[in-house]
Amino acid sequence: MINLKNISKVYRTKTIETTALNKIDLQVAKGEFLSIMGPSGCGKSTLLNIIGLLDQPSGGELSIDGETTSNYKGKSLSKFRNEKLGFIFQSFHLIPDLNIIDNVEVPLLYRKINAKQRKEMAAKALESVGLANRKKHFPNQLSGGQKQRVAIARAIVGNPEIILADEPTGNLDSHMGDEVMNILSNLNKDNKTTIIMVTHDERMAKKTDRLIRLYDGSQVA
Repeated sequence: MINLKNISKVYRTKTIETTALNKIDLQVAKGEFLSIMGPSGCGKSTLLNIIGLLDQPSGGELSIDGETTSNYKGKSLSKFRNEKLGFIFQSFHLIPDLNIIDNVEVPLLYRKINAKQRKEMAAKALESVGLANRKKHFPNQLSGGQKQRVAIARAIVGNPEIILADEPTGNLDSHMGDEVMNILSNLNKDNKTTIIMVTHDERMAKKTDRLIRLYDGSQVA
């Protein structure tokens, strides 16, 4: 499903050059639940952003579902990302002025789907994470765990084949973190969704199929 060959990322200024990723080779199978661990600044989020087509590598090749992603530019890149990928962020990234169902609906606004169908799909996604009765609430009326479940609903509303989760339990207590992990695990098992998760939590990482570790931009395990 996802193939990275010799992926590097270098940030340059006039006075300094920083290597964020150094020749990463990684294959992720369809339906796999993979976790990425490592100390702060080791390149975990950079790697996730490159896989998510939010950033470009300095070198190497990335392919998703057999498609070389460097072939996509502009609108075609945005369309590919919108249809293939769902994103979950540690800080939720909900829009405070929109109610919950409208937040979940946002990724569908970029597709040719009418308003009625968008609402039905958003309601179904909220139901799948146990928040059907909260759809008219606003983000500031929810707990951290509920906000993260809304973020998951938004990530899955368009039925993406791949979910990229950046510290999805990082701002949650252990109980709410377990709830979020159960939702992700069920998505992986029931829908065969491919999930790549960045985490600092060894306990959460052990719930996934495979763990890789990064250190100073290099894969060490």
